Amino acid sequence: MLYFERWKVLLIAAVSLGGILFTLPNLFTPAQLQNLPSWMQLRMPLGLDLRGGSHLVLQMNAQELKDDWLEAISGDVRQTLREARVGYSGLAKTRDEVRVTIRNAEDLEASLTKLRALARPVSNSILGDTGTDIVVERGEGNIILIRPDTVAMNERISSAVGSAIETIRRRVDALGTTDPTIQRQGRDRILLQVPGLSDPGELKALVGQTAKLTFHLVDRSMSATEAQAGNPPPGSGVYQSQDAAEPAYLLQKRSIVSGEDLVDSQPGFDDQTREPVVSFRFNSSGAQRFGKVTQENVGYPFAIVLDDKVISAPVIREAILGGSGQISGNFGVQEASNLAILLRSGALPASLDIIEERTVGPSLGADSIQAGKTAVLIGFAGVSAFMIAGYGLFGLFAILALFVNLVLVTAAMSILQSTLTLPGIAGIVLTMGMSVDANVLINERIRDEVRSGKSAILAIETAFARAYNTITDTNMTGLLVAFILFWLGSGAVRGFAVTLGIGILASFFTATTITRYLVSEWIRWTRPTVIPI
Repeated sequence: MLYFERWKVLLIAAVSLGGILFTLPNLFTPAQLQNLPSWMQLRMPLGLDLRGGSHLVLQMNAQELKDDWLEAISGDVRQTLREARVGYSGLAKTRDEVRVTIRNAEDLEASLTKLRALARPVSNSILGDTGTDIVVERGEGNIILIRPDTVAMNERISSAVGSAIETIRRRVDALGTTDPTIQRQGRDRILLQVPGLSDPGELKALVGQTAKLTFHLVDRSMSATEAQAGNPPPGSGVYQSQDAAEPAYLLQKRSIVSGEDLVDSQPGFDDQTREPVVSFRFNSSGAQRFGKVTQENVGYPFAIVLDDKVISAPVIREAILGGSGQISGNFGVQEASNLAILLRSGALPASLDIIEERTVGPSLGADSIQAGKTAVLIGFAGVSAFMIAGYGLFGLFAILALFVNLVLVTAAMSILQSTLTLPGIAGIVLTMGMSVDANVLINERIRDEVRSGKSAILAIETAFARAYNTITDTNMTGLLVAFILFWLGSGAVRGFAVTLGIGILASFFTATTITRYLVSEWIRWTRPTVIPI
């Protein structure tokens, strides 16, 4: 049990040396690290509470999602009744449903059948089909009511939040920041933490904008002023503009192409005016539709609409067949850059409301780091004093193993790029106590074996052998708890769980391998007859 083969000794040395090499970068400044090889520049990323940065909690606008769905339902109802040659009036969208009045009572049942065919089944991976996505029912008189099903609406909100998380991640990554925390909270909320970003205004502007880009033809049948004074033509609507010279436009509601067909957008400058612009490129299907429409409308204006506001309305001078173009407007270099990021990352399914905002300053983060270092040093000193006072030389062996444990934890978090937070530091401090706990168990077992009359070497060998199973069970239980915390927790709880889990694995290795190796070397060199414990 105390004999180590050469390959085991080499493995222990390699693991310990590797831990030291990957821990060292955390002791240097970023400027000093530039002179080291790239594989030695890995450092533990610091969380928001240690590094400072911006903290936002965003909430999905569920009513906006419902309004968009009801708008789509209205279009489907209109098209279905026209194809069925059913006369109707009063097609209106309220906050919760779509209402349509059938002119002739004899067409009511046939209309109900046609409209119910618009419903799609809602499936659940566990329960299977749970109903349909819309409910079509008869109201008073000849009125038919169509509304989204509650379960289907919740599914749509959940799906929209998942899509929004990915969109936000692409936008934040484009800022060049590292290790943002983007997590779902509840059914319709998103937690966003960006360490190192001290300006929450820039972050809010970037993630708060829906960035729904569409291209529309301008309705030339009347002016926007006349449409606002009276009733706009069917299928058209008045859109406000960012240009003070032309405050509003009358546009066809049906878009030529949407931002979903964009494959790239980059900021740049116009070759002639040198004004900031955003160049864009469509995919093949978008390029084909855009080319066809521009070819049929040469000499007429079309509008580029971002979040229901016209940002540009150029005249089509010639057919745009290449699938690329540029957006110009009254914006600066930074605005062009942000707009390119928004378009490149895709549109949010609906707007996000900021319900919580917090900024952690760099000085507060530095204070937290210092406090964390102090806590670790005090914990290490306290544990060392207890072990040496209680077990003498064998306590010193435990402290050396504990030092290797801390080195391995730091190295593992650096390699895995696991973010260190204040709860993570608490996990490291707790790990120190759990690490020496295994050594306490071994040392007490050695004392019991000595009292039973066994020789020094036999007592040590028996103690390590019998304590091994107990140490394994204890660490497996702790590792299971860490896994559950990581699985079910979020934010700070996950940071604690990560350091705790890594620390448990490291402590199991150091207690059963490092300590045992140090004891075996001591026995080999001193050949003791009495154990100083």
